[in-house]
Amino acid sequence: MFLPSFSRYTKSCRPERSLRCFCSSSPVLLRDSSLAHAQLHAAGPIGFVFDIDGVLIRGGKRIEAAKPALQLLNHHRIPWILLTNGGGYSEAARTAYLSTLLDVNINPVQLIQSHTPFKGFTKTYRRILAVGGLEDRVRHVARDYGFEDVLIPADIIRSNQSVWPFHGFSADQLNRWALDPSITNVFKKPIDAIMVFNDPRDMGTDIQIIVDYLNSDNGLYGTIRNLHKVSHNHTPSIPIFFSNNDLLWANDFNLPRFGQGQLRIIIERLYQELNNSLTLDSTIFGKPFKSQYDFAHHILIDWYQSLLKNPNLINFNSNSQALKQILPSIGEIPVNSPFNKIYMVGDNPESDIKGANNYGWESCLVRTGVFKDDDLPDLKVKPTMIVDNVYEAIKFVLDINGYI
Repeated sequence: MFLPSFSRYTKSCRPERSLRCFCSSSPVLLRDSSLAHAQLHAAGPIGFVFDIDGVLIRGGKRIEAAKPALQLLNHHRIPWILLTNGGGYSEAARTAYLSTLLDVNINPVQLIQSHTPFKGFTKTYRRILAVGGLEDRVRHVARDYGFEDVLIPADIIRSNQSVWPFHGFSADQLNRWALDPSITNVFKKPIDAIMVFNDPRDMGTDIQIIVDYLNSDNGLYGTIRNLHKVSHNHTPSIPIFFSNNDLLWANDFNLPRFGQGQLRIIIERLYQELNNSLTLDSTIFGKPFKSQYDFAHHILIDWYQSLLKNPNLINFNSNSQALKQILPSIGEIPVNSPFNKIYMVGDNPESDIKGANNYGWESCLVRTGVFKDDDLPDLKVKPTMIVDNVYEAIKFVLDINGYI
């Protein structure tokens, strides 16, 4: 059994660390523990939002503090959701995997991936280029969201391999993952938008194809627009959406690895070179952007209300019937939130903590991912607290809010 140590609380709040534990502000407390077991706290409930990589798992393995942390929240019937800048899978597939790995039941409506808000674009864009992830899984995710016509970079390479002669696809992979050129009509039918769902697996191919589309004539591949006829060439030929802006993320290597933010930086720099040094006009989702936190706030409210109606939802498993996720409009600001406080638990100061602070949530920074104590002198964002792991964060927050 995992037994946490609380010795680091005092250490993390010492003045010499230039950080202060702001959680001592006066919360609304409901100290009747028997009531906490019977129903959700109606007077000033709290909620939790968790990052995944570096908080609950790392390198495909469960962080041992994760299971008891989530079990403790379920025991006190405190609503929680997952907010990750990861993706590449459907929400149902990802939560099924996480439920098994963490040994805690997770409902698909509790998960917000960086590309989950893309669901709101299915009526705006019909034919899209979906980028990122393994094999052709991103196509299946996009189709599951409701996009009618989905291309992936492998489709363009199969149509004409000279598009990027240094691609990493084998003939067998192209036959298995890419659609037949007679179906895709890459050079005859334009696309409406580019959506980067996940980190690229073949960076060179993705960069070439994305930049070609951004500078095409109205989204038709293999063409190029006339810059003399473009009034605002910071605006690409077709819109591009990045699902997150993470430059770094943590796996089981000892140093952080580059994420999707690397792709965005390269794309923007190349676009400047080809468009009179003007900045690419793009849209970025994910943490730390407000639109993603608005979206998450809506989902957390919906989950809280669902638990009030049906407490057994907390025992969701793969054989249960998943709830239909209620999707807010992109940019829709939540009103009448029931929560007294919401706590974001993350490992990345520049995404999890920055986003939470800017949004007005409490922020709990853990030492199990990107952040290390050596980063403290250069830390630009100050979290509410720094703790060793997610269990320590939960235990401390429940204590100061009178749940335990």
